[in-house]
Amino acid sequence: MLSISQYQDIISAHFSNLVIEKEPINLYQPIQYILSLGGKRMRPVLTLMAAEVFNVDCQKALAAATAVEVFHNFSLIHDDIMDDAPLRRGHETVHEKWNINTGILSGDAMLILAYQHFEQYEPKVFRDLAKLFSKTALEVCEGQQWDVDFEQRDDVTIPEYLKMIEYKTAVLVGAAMKMGAIVAETSEENANLIYDFGLNLGIAFQLQDDYLDAFGDPLTFGKQVGGDIIENKKTYLYLKAIEFARAEEREQLLHLFSIQPSDNTDKISSVKAIFNQTKASEATQEAIQNYTFRAFKTLEKMQIDNDKKVILRSFGENLMMRNV
Repeated sequence: MLSISQYQDIISAHFSNLVIEKEPINLYQPIQYILSLGGKRMRPVLTLMAAEVFNVDCQKALAAATAVEVFHNFSLIHDDIMDDAPLRRGHETVHEKWNINTGILSGDAMLILAYQHFEQYEPKVFRDLAKLFSKTALEVCEGQQWDVDFEQRDDVTIPEYLKMIEYKTAVLVGAAMKMGAIVAETSEENANLIYDFGLNLGIAFQLQDDYLDAFGDPLTFGKQVGGDIIENKKTYLYLKAIEFARAEEREQLLHLFSIQPSDNTDKISSVKAIFNQTKASEATQEAIQNYTFRAFKTLEKMQIDNDKKVILRSFGENLMMRNV
């Protein structure tokens, strides 16, 4: 197997050569733009890794990895429109650089383009990839709708929130890994186990994203720090703060999440202070660790070489320690 950075180099080189120059230019240029912004590209890396975990050259999984990354970026364009986000990976979001209508249509086109990459595979592999992809894409939409619904609710529970991030984020991580397993044509048991590994790692990743949204460094995070607070999103941090808060802290937090001031600086700092005072920030970090260790437990059941288990474990550990 290769190192994580080597897989990233393969993906980066592939997307650098993936030029989409077609008419109408205003449909395809935004697609080229969002794909050129790079990012961690964790999901396609996981597809390549999973293929080699099961002893198949990662190049064979490159088309599936491309589909995963194109779909992920499609979802980001639409998420950014729904969140009215100004930045993505430190650059203007598509709807800011062009307009909302362009963002919607270019995103729609990306969903179709993602499916086309599966056409490179033989019928059985194509069928299994497309079936998993369709299931995952629908779950991502369900998770996004729950995320939107939760903004209007004051009674969101932690189990509901965890289900939402499982669907919105984690299922695509699990699917990315299972696609590599499908391309490698490994056993169904191995394919399901590596899906569970990715699923739990994906939940940990989203909890880490929630944490970094509040406490990350704006120079490295790439998105607007405090964005979830501005949008009054009921994140794990918020729900744990509500659970642990004293009466006056709870009242203050509920008030802060009911207002939309013109200047959010004071709101963000006040909410972060409550997250720390209630130890919600510590509880979130513990949850990140717990889901990462849950992912590691699936490695013990997987029928792969020990050195490959070490590589997958190292990836999870590095993800847990990330600051971007």
